Amino acid sequence: MGTPTTVTKPPLPPPEAPSLEAGDALTRPEFERRYDALAELKKAELIEGIVHMPSPVRWRRHGTPHAHLVTWLGNYCAATPGVEVGDNSSIRLELDNMPQPDVAMIIEPARGGQARFSADDYLELAPELIAEVSASTVSIDLNAKLQVYRRNGVREYIVWRVLDGALDWFVLRQTQYQPLQANQAGIYQSEVFPGLRLDAAALGRLDFSVVNQVLQQGLTSPEHAAFVAKLQQAGTGAP
Repeated sequence: MGTPTTVTKPPLPPPEAPSLEAGDALTRPEFERRYDALAELKKAELIEGIVHMPSPVRWRRHGTPHAHLVTWLGNYCAATPGVEVGDNSSIRLELDNMPQPDVAMIIEPARGGQARFSADDYLELAPELIAEVSASTVSIDLNAKLQVYRRNGVREYIVWRVLDGALDWFVLRQTQYQPLQANQAGIYQSEVFPGLRLDAAALGRLDFSVVNQVLQQGLTSPEHAAFVAKLQQAGTGAP
């Protein structure tokens, strides 16, 4: 008998990376698995079980407003130990929701904040404040996202409607969002982050010198000093 012939089978091709398309209906774990596999993808969100992807980002409609919003909150964070700001970070909420808001601000968990960090560095549960720059996304930002953030306990939600030249600032009272009212000078003052003040008209015209001047007034106020002292005390575990 002859020597048996060994048939070598060709190796199986590597599995294709899972796709992620706008409109896909997914659970949060499956959405996260696909998003992680697509290293080139910069932004995708899961809202009420449906995948949303942004259109290309325009300079004046989104890029510049986004930078101003991040700078405003970043300056507050720099003067307020115990507070953190995140830019375009995905947040694990319910099984059907993993948004990636433009900006979020939290009180650190060790200082009494309501959000938590996972072992793999995702933010879990609701941050205290979320802000969105809204141009082409107004319909989702003021509808589906608003309901998701309300239901999950985001305490303040800001939507800057760039094309409308308007800003909405919602505060969670009990289980409903109510509009935060500006004072007679047109200045908004956060109820969750004392000293966080905003001249929305100046922000709308991209006059950041005025935006920063109003913020600095808040950062030198007695209520901000009291808030910083409260955060410091919480960090020490003192009663």
